[in-house]
Amino acid sequence: MKIFEVDGHSPSLLPDGVELELVWSDEFDGDEIDGTKWDYRLCMMGKRHPAWTDKGVRVENSCAVFSIFEENGEVVSSQLQTGHNFMDEPVKATTFGNDHIQWPIGKLKENKYTHCYGYYECRCRLQQLPGWWSAFWLQSPIIGASLDPKVTGSEVDIMESFYPGEVHVHNVFTGGYGQDMQRLKVGGMDGVSTDEFHTFGLLWTEDRYVFYVDGVEDGVVTENVSGIPQFILISTECSGYRKADHRPTEQAYAAAKAGDTFLVDHIRVFDIVKK
Repeated sequence: MKIFEVDGHSPSLLPDGVELELVWSDEFDGDEIDGTKWDYRLCMMGKRHPAWTDKGVRVENSCAVFSIFEENGEVVSSQLQTGHNFMDEPVKATTFGNDHIQWPIGKLKENKYTHCYGYYECRCRLQQLPGWWSAFWLQSPIIGASLDPKVTGSEVDIMESFYPGEVHVHNVFTGGYGQDMQRLKVGGMDGVSTDEFHTFGLLWTEDRYVFYVDGVEDGVVTENVSGIPQFILISTECSGYRKADHRPTEQAYAAAKAGDTFLVDHIRVFDIVKK
C-alpha cells in the first residue's frame, strides 16, 4: 500500500507494484453536487424508479451526504452517476417514416465521464441503520448489447453494503441482466465499523480486477474483464422496492424516520502510468 497525499484532504491508499496518476476526482468541496460531473439516476431498465429522487444528496463539510426520507408517500434516496446506461430510460412511441414501428430503446444521453483501466477509489462512511443500502460501482453504458465484455463491458461492484457493518462480495456482471447474465464474485466481509470512514478501491487492468478494502487486497477476478470506458455510480436504495410488491420494508420507514445518512468523502480515478 502506498499513501498518496492530496492537499487539504484525506489521502488515497494506492496498491503497490503499479505507478498511478490522478486524472479525475470529486472532493465535494462546494456547497452542492457538481452538475458538470454527476447526474441523478432516476430510471432503471426502461422505467422510472419510485424509490429514487434528485433531492437526496447535499454537500456538507466536504462530504456528499446521502439521505433516506419520505417523499409523496414513498421512501426514497438517491443515486449519482457520471454516465448513463442505454437501457435505463423509458421507451416512448416512435415511428419510422410513416410506419408505426417501436424502437425499444429510450432517449440516449451524453455521458459526463467514462474511463477505461486504472485505479478507482471511494472513501465513505457506511449507512448506520438497516432498511437501505449503499454502493460504489462501475457500469458500461452498453452492457448486455453483446456477450463479449471486451466489446460491451461489465458491471463492477467495488463496494456494496446491504446491511450495516457488512461489505457484500465484490460482483462482476456481464451479458446484461437477463438470460445471458454471468456473475463472478469474490471477497466481502462482516464487522466493518459504521462509525468510521473506509476506503474501497479497484485496480482494473486489461486482464483482471483487483479489489481493495482499506488498502488491503480483498479478491481478484480474471474473467469477463471489460475493455471499454465505463461510468461511475455512487448509489443508495431503500430495501423492499425490488420485491414482487415493490414496497419499502418497515426498516426502510424506520431509517427514514431516524434520518440515517451515507457519507462520501471523495471519489478518485487514477490512470496507470505506462513505462
